[in-house]
Amino acid sequence: MSKWKEYLLADVAVINARSINKDFAYSQIEYIDTASVTQNRFEASQIIELKDAPSRAKRLVAKGDTIISTVRPNQKHYGFITDSKPNTVVSTGFAVVTPKEIDPKFLYYFLSQEKIVQHLNTLAESGSTTFPAIRPEVLEDLVVYAPESSEEQTAIAEILSSLDDKIELNNQINKNLEALAQALFKQWFVDFDFPDENGQPYKSSGGEMVESELGMIPKGWRLVKVSDLAPKLETGKRPKGGVKGIEQGIPSVGAESIKGLGYFDFSKTKFVSDEYAQTMNRGWIKGFELLIYKDGGKPGTFIPNFGMFGEGFPFSEFVINEHIFSLDFSEKEFNCFSYFFFDSHYVRPILANSGGKAAIPGINQGDINNLKMFDPQNQLVKLFGVVAKSVISNLLNNCKENRHLSELRDRILPKLITGELKV
Repeated sequence: MSKWKEYLLADVAVINARSINKDFAYSQIEYIDTASVTQNRFEASQIIELKDAPSRAKRLVAKGDTIISTVRPNQKHYGFITDSKPNTVVSTGFAVVTPKEIDPKFLYYFLSQEKIVQHLNTLAESGSTTFPAIRPEVLEDLVVYAPESSEEQTAIAEILSSLDDKIELNNQINKNLEALAQALFKQWFVDFDFPDENGQPYKSSGGEMVESELGMIPKGWRLVKVSDLAPKLETGKRPKGGVKGIEQGIPSVGAESIKGLGYFDFSKTKFVSDEYAQTMNRGWIKGFELLIYKDGGKPGTFIPNFGMFGEGFPFSEFVINEHIFSLDFSEKEFNCFSYFFFDSHYVRPILANSGGKAAIPGINQGDINNLKMFDPQNQLVKLFGVVAKSVISNLLNNCKENRHLSELRDRILPKLITGELKV
């Protein structure tokens, strides 16, 4: 085993080495803002014209760089650049750390340790800015503890990377699963090219269509109001005064977590006390209920969002607060069909219009109950429900595995990165 040594970050890396200047040769940039990166999970970047780019779009990145948000570091907007183009640019809200005398991935894992994140947050809070932030040059004095052997640095990074690679593989599988289900929904319930009795695409081969409240639909298909199906439609609640300071109990999920399938930010988990939870006669989630973003947003604008949890993800037992609707048709397969139906052109614009009209943007139970849906007795609806249930179940199980892998990585990371656990 090699010796371990303390370095200043400035000795092993360069902070903000490259920025757009007058010699920049591209008219377009691939732009990454702080909001699109959390704990090395990147949402889609933006391709924008350089002339239209925000003033903060300045810092160039390259493969092997680590990016760390200098504003509110405890929100964990950090990531490792595995690939980039010559015109990939990040916000000045990031510090770009370019390694020069250290394994790039080892450095990323060192900087992503919880104790380093909290140390940076302490430095940020000691400043005088409106939002807790650190000056990039402060990073240069950060002490990095690393083995002198580059081979040992790489070996440590590879162990941690193997866990992150499996997490990323699961994330990609989940994207593919959801994309396949969305494509099937569109083929059957938007384009109506499901196989007819002769195995031909119904609409394209001349199947008869009739007018309905949802537009043109296949002849013989029946629509029903949500209220006619007598679903369980309810919100949860939180105690008067909120949940600040409650560190344990029953997890309480809010509207910020209703962002599609498989999304949950565990760093923002909130709780209600066990005693309060026992008084709740509504808002308990058993799994596979359709969860609907209920209220919030800028005046005049309401953006509907939907979610679904289950299979022990994100928790085996939890409740929702008053900003979420839980819609349960008492059949998981039809609930799963409903997720894709609500997350489509059939429902999104209706709820967006209704919610945007309210003085405080949001929707009510009547907005949900008055929606028209395809009859759950429709055999194609039933078949799709079975497929959708399988897709969502697999997706949520992958999310649960990712949670376990993340916890394992976070437990061994500080032990590996300080030499306590040898490789």
